[in-house]
Amino acid sequence: MTMTTPMSPRRRPPAPLLPRRLRAYLAVAAARALATQPPARIRAVLATTSRGAEAASRQRAQTARDDVTAVSMVCRGSRGCVPRSVATALLCRMSGTWPTWCVGVRTVAPFAAHAWVEAEGLMVGEDVPAGCFRPLLTVEPRRPARSGARVTTVASGPASPAAVPMAGAVRPPNGAPAGPAGRAGPAGPATSTGPAGPPTGGLPAAAR
Repeated sequence: MTMTTPMSPRRRPPAPLLPRRLRAYLAVAAARALATQPPARIRAVLATTSRGAEAASRQRAQTARDDVTAVSMVCRGSRGCVPRSVATALLCRMSGTWPTWCVGVRTVAPFAAHAWVEAEGLMVGEDVPAGCFRPLLTVEPRRPARSGARVTTVASGPASPAAVPMAGAVRPPNGAPAGPAGRAGPAGPATSTGPAGPPTGGLPAAAR
């Protein structure tokens, strides 16, 4: 994927410590291989990679970007926006986070395509004013739903008579026939239902 936005060459940041430098090399190598693919393919791979990651802070994304540009002249170059943005996102993912990866176009002349990352709603490391680019493809951080969470559904309609235990129903005396729900048999006292609801005491305590 080729981007044509001319950007001024960036000054090389200080080299990170060895562990960070090795991770940056790995991210750059993977990003350079992935950057040769079509945009839709890159987006699909990054969407899969980002699953389960928390949103990266702006400071974390900036540190990852600095490490990437410190170890790679291609990512530091004026036309290395795709491998730079992909490597930044992959390096964040190694720490369990993910920025928003974006591909878009400039909204003002000269019109051209560009790739970048955002964190906390802001572009990271781009020396352009807000709104200068309009994203067309994005891969945002996503975290799957927690498997241990329980979902309680509350029915909005009235419960059916068979599903509601009649806790307030009166049992007729021995030998007296039982009448319909809400009415006593010939030998039992009547229970009042009221004009607008089930018998008093007919719902469980948790639903009152």
